[in-house]
Amino acid sequence: MVQNFIEHVNITVSDPERTAAYLIRLFDWQIRWRGAALHDGQTVHVGNDRFYLAVYTPAPEHTDVLKHKKGEPLNHIGLVVDDLDEAERRVVAEGFAPYSHGDYKPGRRFYFFDHDGIEFEIISYAAKLALEM
Repeated sequence: MVQNFIEHVNITVSDPERTAAYLIRLFDWQIRWRGAALHDGQTVHVGNDRFYLAVYTPAPEHTDVLKHKKGEPLNHIGLVVDDLDEAERRVVAEGFAPYSHGDYKPGRRFYFFDHDGIEFEIISYAAKLALEM
């Protein structure tokens, strides 16, 4: 039986090409597709073979309709990485400010906001996996 999983998350951004570019640099992802979208907008699908973020922007005349305050409805996007320290180095190199570092059972994490105020949680379970081996 195939295990269920999230295939994609669609987020509204001010510049999908800029967002796709930093996601590629941060997570070694690739562009899966790009093209026209709802409200005369543009979307870029960026991710890996299994999962992607659809980064979308509508045409300027439609942007006011699609604005949401943080948490309404999205709080943050959580992404798992193998090497949390390397991920943080890349986040800082992109000009973002990591915060709220924490260790918790079973991993470690930090957060950052991107250009559009989208909050990302970066998580590593590497220590847990090393103990299991």
